[in-house]
Amino acid sequence: MKLSKLCREYGRREGDAEITGLCTDSRVAGEGDLFFCFRGESVDSHAFAEEAFSRGAAAICCEKRLELPCPQVIVPDGREGMARLSAAFYQNPERKLKIVGVTGTNGKTTTCHLLFSALQESGRKVGLIGTLGARFGERVIPPDLTTPDPISLFSLLADMQRDGVEIVVMEVSAHALALRKVAPILFEVGIFTNLTRDHLDFFKEMGPYGEAKRSLFLPGSCKFGVYNADDEFSKKLLSLPTPHMTFGLKFPADASAQIVKESMTGTEAVFSLCGKRIPVSLNLTGRYNLSNALAAACAAEKLGAGAEEIRRGFCKLTSVEGRLERVATFRGAEIFVDFAHTPDGLEKALKNLKAHCKGKLIAVFGCGGNRDEGKRKLMGETAAKFSDYAVLTSDNPRFEEPCAIIREIEEGFSRISLEYTAIEEREKAIEFALQRLSEGDVLLVAGKGGETYQEIMGIKYEFNDKNVIRSLIERL
Repeated sequence: MKLSKLCREYGRREGDAEITGLCTDSRVAGEGDLFFCFRGESVDSHAFAEEAFSRGAAAICCEKRLELPCPQVIVPDGREGMARLSAAFYQNPERKLKIVGVTGTNGKTTTCHLLFSALQESGRKVGLIGTLGARFGERVIPPDLTTPDPISLFSLLADMQRDGVEIVVMEVSAHALALRKVAPILFEVGIFTNLTRDHLDFFKEMGPYGEAKRSLFLPGSCKFGVYNADDEFSKKLLSLPTPHMTFGLKFPADASAQIVKESMTGTEAVFSLCGKRIPVSLNLTGRYNLSNALAAACAAEKLGAGAEEIRRGFCKLTSVEGRLERVATFRGAEIFVDFAHTPDGLEKALKNLKAHCKGKLIAVFGCGGNRDEGKRKLMGETAAKFSDYAVLTSDNPRFEEPCAIIREIEEGFSRISLEYTAIEEREKAIEFALQRLSEGDVLLVAGKGGETYQEIMGIKYEFNDKNVIRSLIERL
């Protein structure tokens, strides 16, 4: 594609060239590539433009004119430039698809899977993008980021569009919004699940974090919003001119639910949605999953799914990988894994399990390294309040010392309870917890969910909580 055609809607072009590929890493730049420059958190990739050019890059997208003898596209924001030019390179697939964006601190993955299932039941051809990877047709693509980087994202959307996909349901992280990854997309429906503390290593304060989420629902970014009436932050969304509806379990909302029966294995309820009553049987544990289902039901109805199709779709979803997922029974105790890696997420998981626990509730968890340090003590306090016993351990320490992270968690935990043990090696921590289980107990292994690795000093070692639990049970 000619550079002149590629940047006709965005950027100021100097010169022209035939563009055959897109690139952000100067070390792998090749003939015909358009190399993108932008200012990162610690590195400004404008410094690598010369290397990309020397390796054959046909043109450079940059925020300032560079002294290089090649065509350049000069843009006000390099990251937004990458998103808009990536979309153009792949023939703007986002304009030919109906895209649903789901944002919020917790619940994005489950909400997406519930909506995906309901829309499939309505006969639509649907694509799914999120933390657990991407799916469309018979294709399953392994996970990378919650929201893929623009080059991968728009390439994936183009593949979906060519395959006949009509609707794409995707998780949209606050990082993706702040870094303008989805700037070219006008979302058909946007869903807001909740806002609690997370990612303050990047956003520093809750204000910018919330504003990143809010940006998805601005006019020009979203046609219709679905907001959680039970979350305080929704008040800021309701003030926007974007048409919307609300869902809630506690406060008055356009969509609500009456609980009929709850258990460790799921919930039966009757939804009130746009004047319709929908009996729903969820195979997912916890009331917060009922809230996720309400959000998905609102979006499904807006996109044309009928009440019976929503009911069947929800019923068919037996679990969501690593999201309060029941993985085994051992010595009469039930064992769950969950992605909970924030104080709010851990509290919700523990409280929902405690409601159905006849014995002791035991938690195994840690906190990630090189991430929001301020939540570590809070995670410790949360576990101390809502579990009967905890094993503090390692969870993707990255470039930090695992024991130092555990000590910070311990500081919060010990303020409230001394019913805990600290074991650095995660597999040994899980084994220790399994050995303590008795009839009627519940074990929650939290923090990693469906992740398949443990990241230590820049290396990702194979590690999956479910596989480790099942292997240990078999050995024990």
